[in-house]
Amino acid sequence: MGRMTENEWLADRFEEHRARLRAVAYRMLGSLTEADDAVQDTWLRLSQSEAEVENLGAWLTTVVARVCLNMLRSRQVRGEEPLGVYLPDPVVTSVVSPAQERPPEEQAVLAESVGLALLVVLDTLAPAERLAFVLHDMFALPFEEIAPMVGRTPAAARQLASRARRRVKGADIPAPHPDLARQREVVDAFFAAARAGDFAALVAVLDPDVILRADLGTGRPAAATVIRGAAAVAGQALMGARPDAYLHPVLVNGSAGVVITVRGRPIAVMGFIVTGSRIAEIGAIANPARVRAVAGAILGDG
Repeated sequence: MGRMTENEWLADRFEEHRARLRAVAYRMLGSLTEADDAVQDTWLRLSQSEAEVENLGAWLTTVVARVCLNMLRSRQVRGEEPLGVYLPDPVVTSVVSPAQERPPEEQAVLAESVGLALLVVLDTLAPAERLAFVLHDMFALPFEEIAPMVGRTPAAARQLASRARRRVKGADIPAPHPDLARQREVVDAFFAAARAGDFAALVAVLDPDVILRADLGTGRPAAATVIRGAAAVAGQALMGARPDAYLHPVLVNGSAGVVITVRGRPIAVMGFIVTGSRIAEIGAIANPARVRAVAGAILGDG
């Protein structure tokens, strides 16, 4: 095989694994652009590697995980971890096309439909804990393979994952209502009440312990504003309601959400966790650059 064709062959093999690698990186980093950087870095390492790789999938997963681990560690060293909560990048997809029509990389990222609330919890973990939890609990890698990545024994890697698991369980993340149409009804009721300036109707559609996480800042390390309780969140919704806003229904990490535009310009992305008949959590991004980055493709679809 000539060098060129060998490279093409390698590139084709890599493409078969790209979706899974991106899914791993997204869960590790909570950032779509950083996840893409990590996948690109993994390709560069493969294309420059002289090693004979027997199991390409396992080799690539190891490399992308190590790249992500280094990114998380350098993020800490640079002091980029905000004091508050950082809102991860949402995965915004169209509601028009059913799941099977989505590009495979989106399907992989959403395979377990990792919610924003879980990503917020993952952001509180130490880098090695996050790696052990993501690779073992989400991608079923054995601790024997995880251990060398974090420079620990398999038993110590198991401990890292179980510490992370306790943190995730302790966060008590609400499970979204399984019926997307029901989720959408509740979200529509929320916006109708906000538009009508109806405080009581807003409170009625919100869980008493609802949490709103909003990123209004300019890029990392802007911490999210966290507002708790139905009355406080309803008050915020009334203040933020704009008569000239247009709502585009979308899926945000597999659950009901909206992209909000004013005169065709995207100004916010909002994702909701609806449990039963009420909204338990809201994630909102109104940072213009981030909104364009995560919602641009959807608006391009019309």
